[in-house]
Amino acid sequence: MDSITIKDIAKICGVGIATVSRALNNHPDINPETRQKVLDVVEEYGFVPNNSARNLKITDSRTIAILVKGMTNPFFMKMIGIMEEEIQAKRYSMELRHVDEKTDEVEVAIELVKEKKLRGIIFLGGLITHSTEKLEKIGVPFVLSTVPVSEGEDTTYSSVSVDDVVESCRIVDYLIKKGHKKIAFMGAAEADTSIGQLRLDGYLKAFADNGLKPDSKLIWHSDDSADTYSMENGYSIMREKLRKKYDFTAVYAISDTMAIGALKALREADIRVPEDISVVGYDGIEMGAFVVPELTTIKQPFELIARKTCEILFDVIRHGAEHRKVIMDAEIVERESVGTVK
Repeated sequence: MDSITIKDIAKICGVGIATVSRALNNHPDINPETRQKVLDVVEEYGFVPNNSARNLKITDSRTIAILVKGMTNPFFMKMIGIMEEEIQAKRYSMELRHVDEKTDEVEVAIELVKEKKLRGIIFLGGLITHSTEKLEKIGVPFVLSTVPVSEGEDTTYSSVSVDDVVESCRIVDYLIKKGHKKIAFMGAAEADTSIGQLRLDGYLKAFADNGLKPDSKLIWHSDDSADTYSMENGYSIMREKLRKKYDFTAVYAISDTMAIGALKALREADIRVPEDISVVGYDGIEMGAFVVPELTTIKQPFELIARKTCEILFDVIRHGAEHRKVIMDAEIVERESVGTVK
């Protein structure tokens, strides 16, 4: 059967059209067994209700899209590989799209749903700040993965992430406990309102919690035109700041890739790590364990985040489950790039 209508579903299930409508729209006034029977038929034929469900026509599709902001980040590449495995295990196909930092990923998603008749979407990276009305235009279930979500926000979608403020505060507090008070912050562009801002908030919170005042000259923002989370950007920022001869004993970079770039600039300047300057990153990418010195970092549970993201998305698609907001814990991985201030 190439396409079916609500009448076809009602006939297969032995129920009325209104009952199918209520099942598809997740109404509470329907027997759970009947509702599941309808959803099982929808799943069996590989169909999904259209955006408004007014016509209640079901269209064929078994594709999940992943929209990524930050394709150069190895952290995301690992997650994409795991998500692809999970999607294929459910006998769905994956559509991967890179979204530029300045592009509206929701607009991209809306167009992609029309073009590919998607069953669901995973937003990987970035920041979603759109109204409920705009998000509803996407028309299919979606999950924000590693995208920061504030408590009490819209319940029409799911999210899986760490708390960037909390984890950023932890890694800076770790440096302070090692005796560092002159800690440089290597972050995103000054206008950034997403993860870069949250990690800066965590940096500032750690100072406040310890009764310290950060030096504004040690808060280093990326250039607006830079690929923020790249090794090249970390390298360029550190080279520039070293020329200005700022007084600092440690650097916190908001990604491991930036931290690795900073390590190269320090090495070229004959500055020893960690004897002269300590360096920490954020993410926990594999490469951090293979640079010299090995990089101390705050490690996100990328595998758990990726699998939980897919689990939630398919629960919503296949079983009509409620959307969930999941916050996971990161961990400090101590390696060789941090020393103690005597």
